[in-house]
Amino acid sequence: MTSVLCFVPALSVLLEALKINMCQDANKPKHYTTDYYMQNLVVRRGQEFVMQVTFNRPLAPEDDFHIEFTIGSDPSPNKGSLVMVTFGNRGSSSWSGRILQSQGASVMFGITPDAAAIVGKFQVYVAISTGRGMQRTKRDPTTDMYLLFNAWCPDDHVFLPNEVERQEYVLNDEGMLYLGSSSAVVERPWTFGQFERGILDACIFVLDASQMPIYDRGNVVKLVRVGSAMMNSQDDNGVMVGNWSNDYSMGKPPTSWTGSTKILLQYANTGVPVCFAQCWVYAGVFNTFLRCLGIPARVITNYNSAHDNTGNLKTDILFNADGTPDRRNTRDSIWNYHCWNEVMIKRPDLPPGLEGWQVVDSTPQETSDGFFRCGPAPVIAIKEGRVCYPFDCGFVFAEVNSDVVFLKRDKYGNLSPFRVDKTYIGEKILTKAVGSQQQTNITNTYKFPEGNDHRTSNPTILRNVTALLDCDITFYTGVVVSHFKDITFDVTVLPYQSEIPAYEYQAQLSSQTCLRFIVSGQSDNLHVLDLKVLELQTPDLKVTVRRTKEMGVKVEFTNNFGFPLRGVNLSLEGAGLISPKSKYYREIPPQATITWQETFIPWLPGLRRITALMDCQEVRQVTSTT
Repeated sequence: MTSVLCFVPALSVLLEALKINMCQDANKPKHYTTDYYMQNLVVRRGQEFVMQVTFNRPLAPEDDFHIEFTIGSDPSPNKGSLVMVTFGNRGSSSWSGRILQSQGASVMFGITPDAAAIVGKFQVYVAISTGRGMQRTKRDPTTDMYLLFNAWCPDDHVFLPNEVERQEYVLNDEGMLYLGSSSAVVERPWTFGQFERGILDACIFVLDASQMPIYDRGNVVKLVRVGSAMMNSQDDNGVMVGNWSNDYSMGKPPTSWTGSTKILLQYANTGVPVCFAQCWVYAGVFNTFLRCLGIPARVITNYNSAHDNTGNLKTDILFNADGTPDRRNTRDSIWNYHCWNEVMIKRPDLPPGLEGWQVVDSTPQETSDGFFRCGPAPVIAIKEGRVCYPFDCGFVFAEVNSDVVFLKRDKYGNLSPFRVDKTYIGEKILTKAVGSQQQTNITNTYKFPEGNDHRTSNPTILRNVTALLDCDITFYTGVVVSHFKDITFDVTVLPYQSEIPAYEYQAQLSSQTCLRFIVSGQSDNLHVLDLKVLELQTPDLKVTVRRTKEMGVKVEFTNNFGFPLRGVNLSLEGAGLISPKSKYYREIPPQATITWQETFIPWLPGLRRITALMDCQEVRQVTSTT
């Protein structure tokens, strides 16, 4: 018997991915996402990021592998929710990849997501071809990656070319809202807090709650439209419940909020709409949602804002035959002010020239395609009166530029106009200035200057006029709370005189003026109140991220009224410094002083701001900022 010894060559070692490193320290500064308070990588689409994969051996030319990025419950390559990034000559996807460096078994990859990629939370895997198919790495939550819109990328539809504006409209987590009236603007600090812990997940939760298809979440026009609907709970169980009744016993008064973070976190944790909001709260929270996802956004205030219920692009105010207001049949209304948002986006769905700032409004006023939402409506289209373009240009045009038509009913019930005011609506439109706390008047972006009135009547002719002064207590939305006086008086006026002299009726009203403003969320008596925010410790706030040095603040308030304040809510908040805190006092007696101390650890660098707010039934929105 002859023995034969055979030598079988050893099989090569199968490739295996042992570890994935998302290289956060290298990626976040380049993607302007360092401020997001979270453990996972946050990057912006259309821009390369790096990731390191450690294999069980060095790569060989014949190795067949790719990196997978998946989003949603049913990832699909056709819908962009399953992306396979290949290397070398192995085909390509909408995302590109390259090998930047290889040291032994450790390989550094560069990945560039498509500038139109889906926005949201992706899972990351390495898939390796074996003789029995593709072998994927196990699920590892620490390698999940958040992909945002990119205002720094020219190919992204949210591209904003000015760096200073990007710092303001994407990265600034504090802001100023404008309330009051056109002649008495009230500034209200607001903490957007888009980088605070849990906020990015909360914004994604809002999209999930809307049931917006995953494959649509890269389309900024569709996304802001869904976001506009989801900020209110009117028809889709959205984030906030609107309330203009002055009865807030089932929730918090809109005037008691100091920022967006507490609202968004409460909604994400419970899935239940938060009570209560009015227009500036909707706008503040929507601004947080937009900036958090990377969309350039700002809050706008329109003074003397029309609500055109009838859709005729006019504001019709009806009067009875005796000159008294016909409230029952007047459907249109005029708000002292109204807040909405603008987003800077391209509009590939519209003709050229309609890109740029677009109005989006989440306050539930009228439905748009079946949901309470508004926009995006190009500001330039509104200015030029091109109201046929989507979305809701006609409604916004009426808000800022409709004529106020005064109509009187005769004894037969017929209406006829007796006066038209072309300048009252949209008298002033404000937003916060770039890089400062000052206000910027942007009225000219919405409307052309009103034409000069070249009337030639003899200005020396006098007329005796019998006037009717109708006195109401109203909300800022123009809704009458109660009617308390009608005054008829005679006065002599010049032709085209827009103001009448003050007579005794003014003194009769002076005692009621405070009542009107308190009901509408303002107060003429704010100047007698003394709400202070004092630092107890003053370490340098230009610190490294997540610094561990403790700070403290002291809030002090003195009731200078001659009556007790009951049901007093104090709130304290500072983006990057202190999460929202609140304290309740059942009663603060006259001349009494209360103090409140809190300690915190700042976690964001740079100059930061702390805002305290006091709110109760008697006096609303007393704020102090340091």
